[in-house]
Amino acid sequence: MRRALGDIDGVRSALIATVSAVVVFGGGALVVVRSPNWPRVRQQFFNGDDFVEAWPQVLDGFWLNLELFAYAMLLIPVVALAVAVMRSLRGPAFWPVRLVAVVYTDVFRGVPLILLILLLGFGVPALDISGLPRSSTFWGIMALTLSYSAYTAEIYRSGIDAVPESQTASARALGLTQWQSLRFAILPQAIRNVVPALMNTVVSLQKDVALISVLGVRDAVREAQIYTTRTFNYTSFVVATLLFLAISIPLTRFVDWFIARDRAVRSQTMVG
Repeated sequence: MRRALGDIDGVRSALIATVSAVVVFGGGALVVVRSPNWPRVRQQFFNGDDFVEAWPQVLDGFWLNLELFAYAMLLIPVVALAVAVMRSLRGPAFWPVRLVAVVYTDVFRGVPLILLILLLGFGVPALDISGLPRSSTFWGIMALTLSYSAYTAEIYRSGIDAVPESQTASARALGLTQWQSLRFAILPQAIRNVVPALMNTVVSLQKDVALISVLGVRDAVREAQIYTTRTFNYTSFVVATLLFLAISIPLTRFVDWFIARDRAVRSQTMVG
């Protein structure tokens, strides 16, 4: 009887939530459609002919966004882990190393990403230093890597700090050096603990890759701007928006599933 009543309450709650969502979003859509300037806005942002015309070039730019995202995803975990390990080293001999790691995280977490992209993308090539790349794409990736590595390093460090001190003591008692203790005892546990937080960083990075367009790199956003400049129609930005959503929404759902799965596994482990 209790189970049946619970099922009825669940169905009723789901029905109420569904009706509420339909009323809210439907009412909002009705207000927008009935606004005086809706026909003009629809022509400027949701024009079918412009959508079809802008799609190929914006899609070509979006492949570049995905390529930049892939490169950044390869670099960020490595740099962030190195910074986190540098900051976790103990002893007075490692004080300069810890200082470098602290300065790195403070500086690159404090500088807005858009400013860092502009400073590196325009400033470094302007120095005309022999041997340094002049590609805006390269320096855009470096800006993303430096900024996100600072945040990711703090995520790694929180995972390292969460490992019980007894683990380090046990490793040292077995004769392992400080580096060996980190490598074989601490880091495997720390990385496993922070994987859910790292997955959320991946979702954020996928969107922020679009900021590289300020350097003139012809990604999806830049291609949309070029189309708008030529036609004075903003439908191309809707095309770019849909392309980013096509990646970010499945990625977000995967992160939610992964976090729920990780939580369930931890709960079973604790119960066991």
